Amino acid sequence: MTNLNTSYMKTKLFVVVLLLVAMSSTAQVKVNRNRNTPIQKLLNVEMAINQLYVDSVDEGKLVEDAIRGMLKSLDPHSSYATKEEVKALQEPLNGNFEGIGVEFNMIEDTLLVIQPVVDGPSEKAGILAGDRIVSVDGTSIAGVKMSKEEIMRRLRGPKGTKVRLGIRRQGFNEELMFTVKRDKIPLKSVIASYMLRPGVGYIRIGNFGATTYDEFMESLQKLQKDGMKSLVLDLQENGGGYMKAAVDVANEFLQSRDLIVYTDGRERSEYRAKGNGRFRTGTLIVLVDEYTASAAEIVTGAIQDQDRGLVVGRRTFGKGLVQRQITLPDTSMIRLTIAHYYTPAGRCIQKPYVKGQGEDYAQDMQNRLRRGELMNADSIHFADSLRYYTLRQHRIVYGGGGIMPDHFVPLDTTIYTRFHRALQARNLVINANLRYVDDHRRELKKQYGSFDVFRKTFEIPQSVVDGILEEGEKLDIKPQNKKELQQTLRYMKLQQKALVARDLWGMDEYFAIMNESSPIVQEAVKLLE
Repeated sequence: MTNLNTSYMKTKLFVVVLLLVAMSSTAQVKVNRNRNTPIQKLLNVEMAINQLYVDSVDEGKLVEDAIRGMLKSLDPHSSYATKEEVKALQEPLNGNFEGIGVEFNMIEDTLLVIQPVVDGPSEKAGILAGDRIVSVDGTSIAGVKMSKEEIMRRLRGPKGTKVRLGIRRQGFNEELMFTVKRDKIPLKSVIASYMLRPGVGYIRIGNFGATTYDEFMESLQKLQKDGMKSLVLDLQENGGGYMKAAVDVANEFLQSRDLIVYTDGRERSEYRAKGNGRFRTGTLIVLVDEYTASAAEIVTGAIQDQDRGLVVGRRTFGKGLVQRQITLPDTSMIRLTIAHYYTPAGRCIQKPYVKGQGEDYAQDMQNRLRRGELMNADSIHFADSLRYYTLRQHRIVYGGGGIMPDHFVPLDTTIYTRFHRALQARNLVINANLRYVDDHRRELKKQYGSFDVFRKTFEIPQSVVDGILEEGEKLDIKPQNKKELQQTLRYMKLQQKALVARDLWGMDEYFAIMNESSPIVQEAVKLLE
């Protein structure tokens, strides 16, 4: 996905939208028959509805519906977003938002601070992990059934503005008051990075945003200082983002002039490696799944086609359409598909679609599951016409929809049982974890001075597990049989341990525990060994 240059605001589609907005207020009901053009036809219809329709209409919504209708007839990824939606969509990619800087969760209608952002506004003001925020600027937010979205709206605000927070803290009977000065809060796209095994580094990227490359380089250099010789790059569930960020990351693995990706639309553009990457020779494995898409597929396709590393997991999503963002005068935006992108070997990753049939396209994942593609590689069939060859070792790879991994790992449907999913859906697992850490934070920190000690010796108390099962039973959530119960307990205990680690340390430690039970990660470890 590429960024918009202001010159693109003069495209034909922008002219159509601008005319709709500008002309609607001054147009006459009389139809203009002198210009028989599609634009004039659209204007005539809009004027007729606005001035003659039996009921009053929202002119702005009328125009927005027209825009959505035009884009819907194109492809599944051309879309329109209101100015409010634009802000929400851009935050993860821009890498920051403005607010107080806390990671929180809701427990029993109360906002519980999991961790304040390091060196963020809340930490500077003295707010601690385990604090409960009960009021914002004198308005109670605890025990009043306020939605999470509404609470976030109250906590967020422009940089430099102040908000007064009422805090309940263990050991204090009275409510504590803190004034926090809002600031820009970073949103990390590198979710975790740590040493998976001696000499083996692990980096998980959640999306490709404006700050991804800098975050990735910081993690890469730290792992190299820790003795990393091989890297596991985890792109599971990475839905993509900015093409430039993906190209910059891929550059770190490839030799000078190696083709990373090319786009082909009205024009063809190529993106090649500069030869200055920091990890051009170490062993590399890329992890993917059915939700790996777009920019993440650019990186994966480049690594596979250039025979730079192995791809492990399941066939990726298959989004090979490049969108350009076109900002409209009211700061709403359209994302317009302007090209297809292709891997170095010439594969178009975009999966097939029929214009205007977005619902069928959206059902693709369910169709894959029904066909057995997620459980068995033999269920995935490619036509001979989609056969391509990697550029160095001339291995067979296929186009026509996503990237097929070199080593297929089936979806393990036994990890999350029906019983486990039902408990999680009612927040019983996460709430039990929050209560446990909240009650024992100090003693846990004192008992487990380091994560290594915690990982080797900690086990979630049986009382916590029993509490989850008892709460589930009250809600008529029960296992079907002993086998389902045992499967649930085995994974739920591991999950609880990882959640405690996350609350005490961070996401690196969470994944350090969870990855030991991940079939895809363990397949990568096996290949490296």
